[in-house]
Amino acid sequence: MQFDLNEEQSDIRDMVRRFTEQEITPHAESWDENYHFPREVYTKMAGLGLMGMTTPEEYGGSMLSRLEGALVYEELAKGEMATAVGLSVHNMITGSLARFGNEEQRQRWVARLAMGELLGAFSLSESGAGSDAASLQCRAELQNDSYVLNGNKLWVTNGGEADIYLVMARSKPGKAAGGISCFVVEKDTPGFSFGKTERKMGLHSSPTRELIFDNCAIPITNRIGEEGQGFKIALSSLDGGRVNIGAIAVGVAQAAFDTARQYARQRQQFGRPIAAFQGLQFLLADMAMKIEASRLLVYEAAYKLDTEQNARMYAAMAKCFATDTAMEVTTNAVQVLGGAGYVRDYPVERMMRDVKVAQIFEGTNQIQRIVIARALLGDLK
Repeated sequence: MQFDLNEEQSDIRDMVRRFTEQEITPHAESWDENYHFPREVYTKMAGLGLMGMTTPEEYGGSMLSRLEGALVYEELAKGEMATAVGLSVHNMITGSLARFGNEEQRQRWVARLAMGELLGAFSLSESGAGSDAASLQCRAELQNDSYVLNGNKLWVTNGGEADIYLVMARSKPGKAAGGISCFVVEKDTPGFSFGKTERKMGLHSSPTRELIFDNCAIPITNRIGEEGQGFKIALSSLDGGRVNIGAIAVGVAQAAFDTARQYARQRQQFGRPIAAFQGLQFLLADMAMKIEASRLLVYEAAYKLDTEQNARMYAAMAKCFATDTAMEVTTNAVQVLGGAGYVRDYPVERMMRDVKVAQIFEGTNQIQRIVIARALLGDLK
């Protein structure tokens, strides 16, 4: 088993690290404070090939491996989690369209997404359909050569800023997951509007909005895949998305740990650095161990996806363990800094606020444990 990165992987990591240090980290506090969505940074990321990481080269993408993608998200999240999350969602759209769209749809949207001309968003959840996503009620009724959408969607990352939305809606009433189809809805389509922007604990620079469909007619050519295939399309992206979120959590945890370690070496109490006290040394040692364990689990899950192994359990493990670790590490980083950690002079309070949602989206960590248990035990019904 090879644990070292090869030259190409190291180059990708180093490139994104330099980009993050120059273009993201210096602005993260301001973006958070002002709820600023940095579209200009997404344009710059497109120039590095990061907007098309799941897109074949023939459509303008860079088609990175899942492991290389994990390296990208980890480095970006060290600077600011919100931008890494927005990029992950965008690449989920490009990948789904490249995989399930027909040639006309790929030519129409995929290259423009990969080049950063368009920004994508993914829409599955509703007020009554979160963990039980198959119970969604947003409707898509076929009328002649169009589908007419009615209903609402919630918790949409990049909502209001994205140009195209991959929307799961019920085209066959009463057929549970088999009645859900997948559609592309463009931003300026009549009958499509936005509700409130959510006021969130963290991820302030990543807009989360409600989508409203009121007799919104879209052409039948905007359906992705066959009727009833929407839930399958949605689930197909989850394993990769969970690895991405695991990698993002590792990046946030690493950045919080680095801040705490540096502070502990500099902060003087009782005539010596607080890092000299064994109680704090043990806390930092536990933080470092869990971050490294998270990183290795994320990399293993990414490797299994790249080698087309059954990665579902490993993706769930990586997402669950890494995000639980990140929440613990960021909380402990605030504790290490004490009063300084609770104010915005240091970034750890933002990191703690931001990373909480990682235990919730892409499937809550309770759902991850169900996925893991079923993989271990089978369906016991």
